[in-house]
Amino acid sequence: MHIAIVSAGASPLCTAGDSHADARGFHVAELSAALTRAGHRVVIYTRYDSPDLPERVRTEAHYEVVHVPAGPPEQLAEDELLTFTGEFGSFLQSEWSRERPDVAHAHFWLSGIATQLAARELGIPTVQTFHTLGVVERRHQSTTTPPHRTGSAWRNSSLAVPPEW
Repeated sequence: MHIAIVSAGASPLCTAGDSHADARGFHVAELSAALTRAGHRVVIYTRYDSPDLPERVRTEAHYEVVHVPAGPPEQLAEDELLTFTGEFGSFLQSEWSRERPDVAHAHFWLSGIATQLAARELGIPTVQTFHTLGVVERRHQSTTTPPHRTGSAWRNSSLAVPPEW
């Protein structure tokens, strides 16, 4: 299968010791490596977060990473990325119109929005993985999740999580 993995805010190219590395990027990298070992073609889409990054990278694990030009090429907090989700989705739709994946697997809530923006019109099946919810992070982990974010969306948006959750 040709699998598109969307990880807008967590790059699989971060390495241990990198100040921007986190478990989310490592998870996406390991999953992608396992899928390529199983014989699948995997392309990961993540946001340009540095002007020094190449457009495409072929990794030693044989998956490809595409840096999506959405927003400024600098590190941004996850909550700042929402503004650029439409740009990210438009890029995906353009890419997938030329080379259609069999399935798109979005990681985290922003990636899910961008994936749906691209995949819905093209009829591409999607899978969504939510690794954690903001309310859980605040309750059980050391986090900087804003108190107004309770889950996969913003309280004041049309995607709002009901207050009883």
